[in-house]
Amino acid sequence: MEAALSELENALGHGFANRELLVRALTHRSLANEQAANEQALENGKEEAAGAGDNERLEFLGDAVLGLVVAEALFGAHPEWQEGELTRVRAQLVSRQHMAEVATAIGLGNHLRLSRGEDRGGLRHKSTVLSNTMEAVMAALFLDGGLEPVRAFARRWVMGEAAEQLVQELRSGAALGNYKSALQEHVQAARAGTPVYKVKSESGPDHRKRFLVEVRLKTDEREPGKPLARGMGSTKKQAEQDAARRALDRLTAAAAKAGASAAGAEEKEQAEP
Repeated sequence: MEAALSELENALGHGFANRELLVRALTHRSLANEQAANEQALENGKEEAAGAGDNERLEFLGDAVLGLVVAEALFGAHPEWQEGELTRVRAQLVSRQHMAEVATAIGLGNHLRLSRGEDRGGLRHKSTVLSNTMEAVMAALFLDGGLEPVRAFARRWVMGEAAEQLVQELRSGAALGNYKSALQEHVQAARAGTPVYKVKSESGPDHRKRFLVEVRLKTDEREPGKPLARGMGSTKKQAEQDAARRALDRLTAAAAKAGASAAGAEEKEQAEP
């Protein structure tokens, strides 16, 4: 367990002075309940529980701390933004979906402490459990080291590419975090087919994975056609969004160029006697 905790501490960028905080942040209520039942079975009132309690109270604190740190970073980085813009981007960055992606990127699921039954049932891979545990870990970081380790982690994993992508979407007027849907709507309107995403490669250690994803257009039952674009990210979903964004940019630029050419040809035709 010590080696596993050290691996997680490396991913978090913080060595805990009180590791019991980290252990508790990783402990799902199913394990805490299982341990309590085992203690009861011993029929010894003087026995203390073997576990450290569950992480639900830490989730509450971690959610608040994470929201503060992300709000602080956005407030300082974008003095030109109004409240609405700040709120929208913060909501995306601290969303359950994004925090589950962050948890996956650092391999948090491997460190969850679950009951045997829930572990066999695949609970450690569920996005809700991952996002909740990530919030609990943020609380443990805060209680052990203050805001600075939380700020450092947020800059590296919560903000990073995701924040920059959201900024670009906000500036372009696109729906935040929704390039895949935008690409789907674009190609359906043009009756050009259906976007299909495929992971082309993975690189880096488990806690710092990099994914390369390719998007192609499938028009019938045959293999998808030529690649539209490729994207990269620290999770498959981020890489897919990046690929969709690049593909949408390419298709939009091509449509604009075609429209300009058609307009030019029409003006030339009208100008001829």
